[in-house]
Amino acid sequence: MSAILSADDLNDFISPGVACIKPIETIPAAPPPQYNETEVILDGQQPAANTNEPAQISLTDCLACSGCVTSAEAVLVSLQSHAEVLATLDAAPALRVVGPDDNGRFDVHGLENENAKLFIASVSPQTRANLAAACGGNVSERDVAHMLDNLLRGSDGIANAGKWKNDFTWVVDTNVAREATLVLGADEVLAAGRHGTVTPSKPILAASCPGWVCYAEKTHPHVLPHLSKVKSPQALMGTILKTTLSRTLGISPSRIWHVAVMPCFDKKLEASREELTEEVWAGSESRGRGVRDVDCVITSKEILMLAESSGLNFFDISKTASLNPTSTPFPDPKINKFLFPHQTSRNSPREAGSSGGLLNHILQSRAAQTPGAEIVTTRGRNVDVAEYSVVVNGEPVFKAARYYGFRNIQNLVRRLRPARPSRMPGGKPFGSARKPAGKAASLEYSYVEVMACPGGCTNGGGQVKVDDPIVMERRNVSGKPGPQELKEWLAEVDEAYFSGEDAEVDIAGKDAGDVIGGISHSYINDTLAHWAQVTDIGLDRLAFTSYREVISDVGKDKTTDTERVVQLAGKIGGGW
Repeated sequence: MSAILSADDLNDFISPGVACIKPIETIPAAPPPQYNETEVILDGQQPAANTNEPAQISLTDCLACSGCVTSAEAVLVSLQSHAEVLATLDAAPALRVVGPDDNGRFDVHGLENENAKLFIASVSPQTRANLAAACGGNVSERDVAHMLDNLLRGSDGIANAGKWKNDFTWVVDTNVAREATLVLGADEVLAAGRHGTVTPSKPILAASCPGWVCYAEKTHPHVLPHLSKVKSPQALMGTILKTTLSRTLGISPSRIWHVAVMPCFDKKLEASREELTEEVWAGSESRGRGVRDVDCVITSKEILMLAESSGLNFFDISKTASLNPTSTPFPDPKINKFLFPHQTSRNSPREAGSSGGLLNHILQSRAAQTPGAEIVTTRGRNVDVAEYSVVVNGEPVFKAARYYGFRNIQNLVRRLRPARPSRMPGGKPFGSARKPAGKAASLEYSYVEVMACPGGCTNGGGQVKVDDPIVMERRNVSGKPGPQELKEWLAEVDEAYFSGEDAEVDIAGKDAGDVIGGISHSYINDTLAHWAQVTDIGLDRLAFTSYREVISDVGKDKTTDTERVVQLAGKIGGGW
């Protein structure tokens, strides 16, 4: 069981007011009846069912749901944890990529061992910023990047304590995938249908937050047509790694093991989605339990536990770049340059927020289309709600919004709920009077950035918190931190996130509107087109995903109409 959760956090029942949502295909077959030797059973009577058994929750269910989580969550979390990382590393000697040779070809050593895998890690900028704040002092996000690289790939890292001395062949920054999602997201909103995909209904809602996506699929299916189909940076990075390596090296995706380090527990949920497996991009007709593009997700907290389990103190790891830089290039030169740029990829600017900056990039992209356009911000009812307009000559030509936190999200989905037609002749549709005058503006938005966590991704549930014992010990704090200390802590994490090094962008020969926020759209689109060519897979299957309504029948009356008539007849004595 992960130390992140304690037994006190788990419930062995489903509360009556909350229906447990499970996809139909994941429900296990009913076990055979268990007979109690001491139980007296009359002729023809069936033994009483055990109604106290814990409900089973699989990896396709929501980690963040507070109403239907059971003790099976201990199993669920352990399947994606620091312990699983170490167990997988110790299972067999790692595959080794050798090359390129004089002809540019690569070879893979160790394939004769069927348990051997090629290990890759990707790390989010929010994790690096969070760990920089936990380190304290003048430790920067870039310093933490070196610490993580030394932990995962260095000779004095986790490999030193492992059975086979395995480490990760490549450690990549998810910022490069984030830049690709920014360009794809802007194209989705501003250049509908460019990549051959079906454009979502307006307003298009961000879908990179798995907690929000799970909430929508379970409780508000009417918003699913609005969800952006662009994969999140985590998912896109997983697809890039698995597809490119499997095709260029000629190995099965199951031989590639990819761990992502993220700020959020719900990213474990995202990694388990059937829509994000090799069966989708490989074009398989049958949908089962395919090989995941992201095999395991661990959080910022679990990085500390990963180091501790290897006999290391994360805070003592060297903050300088590894003396043994990656000697093996990624087996495609163009994608290698994309994944490991000469200049450091930068985080989104402060005005873009700490969740990737997709809304800000779309606004800037739209403003760049019209000379003289400016972006106007209107503060909402709280700090996690804001409206934005691209204004030309005093007239808004594009509207967007930001909604963070479930309390604000609930207001958004209510405003998007379609009115139900009245069954009465001439009656008004239900719900049409529910929207006060002037409150239907959400339908005028072209794009809405939605995140489950107030404050954005730097405040994710998997981040190290100011009231965690390790932080309190390092800060010599004895009492429990109050609201002001929590606010100051989040400000420190944000400061580390926004103070990342700026990357230089080569804009020579590029159109003025091509480079948006330091990101060249032509370079990203050219790289994505090359990726599709190398893998021989359409970009619509590589970079985009889909969603589905998750229907629960728990707590609902399953009685058929015929059975209901029989019951009614019996109650009134009519019989048949």
